[in-house]
Amino acid sequence: MPVHIALLRAINVGGTGKLAMADLKAVCEKAGFSDVKTYIQSGNVLFRSDLAAANAAKVLDMALAEMMGKAPGVMVRSRSQLEKIAKNNPFPDAKPNYLMVNFLPEKAPADALDNLVAPDGEEVHVAGHEIYVHYPNGSGRSKLKLPALMPATSRNLNTVRKLAELAAEMEAG
Repeated sequence: MPVHIALLRAINVGGTGKLAMADLKAVCEKAGFSDVKTYIQSGNVLFRSDLAAANAAKVLDMALAEMMGKAPGVMVRSRSQLEKIAKNNPFPDAKPNYLMVNFLPEKAPADALDNLVAPDGEEVHVAGHEIYVHYPNGSGRSKLKLPALMPATSRNLNTVRKLAELAAEMEAG
C-alpha cells in the first residue's frame, strides 16, 4: 500500500486551527488510513492508503471538516515528490529554515507572480504545484505579499526533507 504525506493548511499556526496530533491520527485512522504517523505540531501526517493522492486529500479534508467545523485544506504528496521538491530547490545557497516550500492544491496559475510585493529581498520561484520562497531575513517578520499563496500550506526545506526521510523509512518497512 502506498505511503502518502498529507500537509494540512493553517493548523496550529498563529493560534488558529488548533488540532492535537493525537486527534489528527485518530481522524486518519477513522477515515480508513493505516500506519498513521504525525510529525511535529504543524499538521503533517504520513499514512498508507490505496486511494490516489487527490482522493486521500479529499477524504481527510472532509473528515477534518466534520471534526473542526470547516475544511482546513489538505495537500497530499508522495515521498518521491518531496525528494524531487528538495532536490530542485532553486535557491541552493539559502539556509533551509529560511526557504519555504508552499504547497498548492492545484498547479500554480500562469500569473502567480503578478502582484508580488517583496520588500525585504524575498526571492520567489514557481514550480508546478509548489511555490518556493526564500526569506533572507526569515519569514516571521517578512512583509511579502503574494496572493497566489492564499490556498497554500508552507513547510521549510528542513521539514520537507524530514517528511521525505520518514516516508522512505515507512516504505522500507
